[in-house]
Amino acid sequence: MQADTQAQVSFFLTGRRSSEHLDAVDGLGLRPALFAGYRELNQLRYDFPVVLIDGPSGGEFAQSLSGIIDSALTSVARGSDADRVRKHALRIEQQVRTLAANTSGETFAALWDKAVGQLGKSADKSFEDSARRTRAAIKIKGTVVDCDAALPSRLLQHSWAAVQRQKALSFRKDLDRLVLKLSDILKADYERSDAGRSAKNLQAAVGTGFGDTFDFSAMSRILSKGLPKQAFSESRRKRIGELLATLNAQQFIPSNGAPTNKAGAGNPYPFLFSSCAEALTAFRQRGPQLIELAKAIAMAELEISGQYSEARHDALFGQFGANGLDLQDMARFPDYLVCVNAATMDAVEHAQLMEILSSGLPIKTLLQIDDILDQSPQGEGSPTSGLRSRKIATMAIGLNDVYVLQSTSSNLLRCQERVLRGLSYRGPALFSVFSGASASAAGLPPYLVSAAAMESRAFPAFTYDPSAGANWASRFFLDTNTQVDLDWPVQTFTFEDEQHQRVSEELAFTLVDFVASDRRYAKCLARVPKAKWNGSMIPVQESLAHQRNGMPDKVPSLLMVDADDVLQKVIVDERLIREARRCLETWHSLQELGGVHNSHAEKLLACEKQAWEERLQQAAQTQAASVPAPAVAATASPAAVVPAANAAVEQEPARSPDEAYIETARCSTCNECTTLNNKLFAYDGNQQAYIKDLAAGTYAQLVEAAESCQVSIIHPGKPRNPKEPGLEELLKRAEPFL
Repeated sequence: MQADTQAQVSFFLTGRRSSEHLDAVDGLGLRPALFAGYRELNQLRYDFPVVLIDGPSGGEFAQSLSGIIDSALTSVARGSDADRVRKHALRIEQQVRTLAANTSGETFAALWDKAVGQLGKSADKSFEDSARRTRAAIKIKGTVVDCDAALPSRLLQHSWAAVQRQKALSFRKDLDRLVLKLSDILKADYERSDAGRSAKNLQAAVGTGFGDTFDFSAMSRILSKGLPKQAFSESRRKRIGELLATLNAQQFIPSNGAPTNKAGAGNPYPFLFSSCAEALTAFRQRGPQLIELAKAIAMAELEISGQYSEARHDALFGQFGANGLDLQDMARFPDYLVCVNAATMDAVEHAQLMEILSSGLPIKTLLQIDDILDQSPQGEGSPTSGLRSRKIATMAIGLNDVYVLQSTSSNLLRCQERVLRGLSYRGPALFSVFSGASASAAGLPPYLVSAAAMESRAFPAFTYDPSAGANWASRFFLDTNTQVDLDWPVQTFTFEDEQHQRVSEELAFTLVDFVASDRRYAKCLARVPKAKWNGSMIPVQESLAHQRNGMPDKVPSLLMVDADDVLQKVIVDERLIREARRCLETWHSLQELGGVHNSHAEKLLACEKQAWEERLQQAAQTQAASVPAPAVAATASPAAVVPAANAAVEQEPARSPDEAYIETARCSTCNECTTLNNKLFAYDGNQQAYIKDLAAGTYAQLVEAAESCQVSIIHPGKPRNPKEPGLEELLKRAEPFL
């Protein structure tokens, strides 16, 4: 046993394996234990694939396949055949999901027909009826896409096109109105002129039907004498003509209001780019035309309302745009979209990206990141999550006026409202997305890799919206992350032990779990044979909770499963633990920005609590001094006299019913709770119970302890993990103890 422990400690400190006591993990196909249920994603119902919706969608640019089927079934799966229709529809959904995983860019209609055709070969007429009824209830049209390397750019481009289409339609309407009004002004001016009142022009206006019965020459002479001459100056006529030429020649929006990426003379400008340098160059080259069009629009509005004054406005518009346009003037014009991949960005491109973000230009940038585990300068096999590309998002937040959304591909559908808000934002916006499409992961699908990155805090999701308010509380959001108030998300892992008994264990998913799924860092792991499992191996989350002092006597370990889903224990070296601590510090900083465990708020709360306790103590002392000393019999013990004021001070403070706590002063030391979970419950110096670490247990254990407590002093409060199984029943059981 001693030799096994020494070998494990040696590996933890040095990363060197002893072949006699530890096994290499290369080729074992290990994955974190919590991944065991996700080997065949096509057999599961989850957010992907999604349908990119064509046309107006009521604020949504995409819907999950599962959501579309569920919505259809609410209307068709009714009556006596509801179960049959539901069963058939779910079979078709699964087949569409399988087809989508092997194809790219097919329409929902095509995949549906293909799936029904494949399944219908061996089905009866009832299947055809279910398929027909379900399909009739689905009104959505669009392209089906899975969670792969192409998803971030396809999803962003699709939603950006929808936003720009709406903006272009509104802009086109305004331009058409201005052109029509200006044309009417010139037409009215012409009709007052001698040419407009000529017999030929009058006859052309009336038509040929009256040519033989009406004297247009006489009418021309009468109008020339009776009506006033034209009131337009030549300069105004010329100015309006130039405005019309500018409005009609603009290349910023197409005539049909739809974005285009085809460049060429007379065609609308493209606004979709694959590099920051190209986008900046295009913006600068179009600058004069942009200013000229904005000026023409402003002048046209004045001309139409009859407020244009040459003496006043000529000089003003002569300097129009000398300092550029403000955000309000630029808001009506199309926004640029740049889709770049962090893997292909050089130093120049990074500099161009920072210039875009700091310039206030209406350029939206998708920064796609396929790999977030860089090699550390410390040496081969050492990961670092202090990623250069990930830091761009945090630097952009510091600019204050940039809309920033960081997310993984797996989470994009759930935050589509914030994606649309960023695309509609007037200034620059950065969408930093981890695709999970790294080829280095151990055979895992991109969806699972990206979801694990977000879950492990390696790539947490957040949004910074400068337009949402004036402070961090209204601008910064962390709420799409799992269990945002915890260091690491905790999930229940259920397995079968050697005696074929069902065993459940609460596992925290840490950065170490995420790195362990990447084959590049196999050297940082060592499998411990079952015969050598011992008490010196502790869970990674327990190791991360304490700083090491001196030579360790315990080593951090992970539960993993092999290709046959057999449970394995793997120890990790100190490099991974150090990096996990760095990741955790970054997460703590984000929590502070998001108002979770904010140190400033906690410090202020502690000061207020101390001041309150001091005021309470002073009040008690004042009350005690004003109460006359009671008469005490000679035989009475001094300890039997307890001042009322002191008794009030020793009462339990008021507690929130949402808070989990123990009335420690009333504990009878029955050992019920500490036997249940001695990490969750512990005894103080007086051998009375208190809650030691809420993260070390489950809400079920809190409720069970409250029910078994002999003096009913345990109050479970509200659950910390909203995803804990059986919460509805547990909350009912907890009600008597709140």
